Amino acid sequence: MTQEIKSVIARSRDTILADALGVVALMVMLFVGLSLPAMI
Repeated sequence: MTQEIKSVIARSRDTILADALGVVALMVMLFVGLSLPAMI
């Protein structure tokens, strides 16, 4: 099973990076959206 996980990560390294950046962007938007009412 560990070998399969390593194989998947090796094959989809670019996709994993793009997904990680997307998750970070969503978290930033969530944080800004929830903080916005407190600023007004």
